[in-house]
Amino acid sequence: MTISIEYEAEKKLDLPYEEIINDIVLASLDYEECPYEAEVNVILTDNDAIQEINREHRCIDAPTDVLSFPMVDYKVPSDFDHVEDAVEDYFNPETGELILGDIVISVDKVEEQADKYGHSQTRELAFLVAHSMLHLCGYDHMEDGEREQMEERQKKILETRGYTR
Repeated sequence: MTISIEYEAEKKLDLPYEEIINDIVLASLDYEECPYEAEVNVILTDNDAIQEINREHRCIDAPTDVLSFPMVDYKVPSDFDHVEDAVEDYFNPETGELILGDIVISVDKVEEQADKYGHSQTRELAFLVAHSMLHLCGYDHMEDGEREQMEERQKKILETRGYTR
């Protein structure tokens, strides 16, 4: 399992962010029953940088809390049956790990949203990682049914590791 974490923001979160990220990435993969060792990249940045990425990739000129860049194409969320049919597309040839994708998180939003929602920054960071991991596993929240399914899965993942409000 490779979880790469890059901290690019000047503002430092006063919490064990590497431990939280690693914990939730692993909890998400366990919950989604991913049968492979996986590779996930996480970048912690600030509002200015995430706004630039959001503008470039989504044509939305505003900061957001988290962006997900999945590398696997799914017909059904968390259905990993097809990935071995395209090993060269989905697996790192050096490690043999399934390349799930990238997560970009704004540390400014972690602080802002923890205050706004009345919970800890630890819980907010864990939530954003769980949310993004579900995107990397093929889930979305564009329609009500999808949103409800994602919310329930996020809640269960967080509960398995004790991250509650």
